[in-house]
Amino acid sequence: MFKQYQNYTIRSWQPKDRLVAAKVIEIALAEYGLGWEPTGADRDVLAVEDYYLDRGGEFWVVEEQGDLVGTSAYYPCSIDTSELDLRGKKAVEIRKMYLHPKARGQGLGKYLLGQLEQAIVDRGYREIRIETASVLTAAVKLYESNGYQSIAEVETARCDRAYIKQLIVDS
Repeated sequence: MFKQYQNYTIRSWQPKDRLVAAKVIEIALAEYGLGWEPTGADRDVLAVEDYYLDRGGEFWVVEEQGDLVGTSAYYPCSIDTSELDLRGKKAVEIRKMYLHPKARGQGLGKYLLGQLEQAIVDRGYREIRIETASVLTAAVKLYESNGYQSIAEVETARCDRAYIKQLIVDS
């Protein structure tokens, strides 16, 4: 995957990105008083292959002139047979959508979300779930202004908001 948005390059994650991507996320979380959890909510960033690539998801990084300034990812939701009728096999969760402060305010977040949604639709998924924290006000506004509906199913301890969006797929 390779996309260009203004001065930013969006590309698929590579193993050399592991620690730099983790640092970008850690910086973004700290800015809002949220802790980096390498053995908890953020362990997936240190094991992208296991949590994303091997599960059929994708993890992207955003670069500006060779410097990594953002991340975004999704993976298929785990299927519990009791939830099969509710979620089916066609649901994903968007995760790790973070931008360094210098990359914000230019429409990049909205562009990334749109690109994620298109990739998700192209792979045949019908539903997107997202969790976030209220202090991430720009993220909350982004999701709500792009058709995500609030739900009560929050699974990640540092998050207090969850959203869902049903996708329309052309037949």
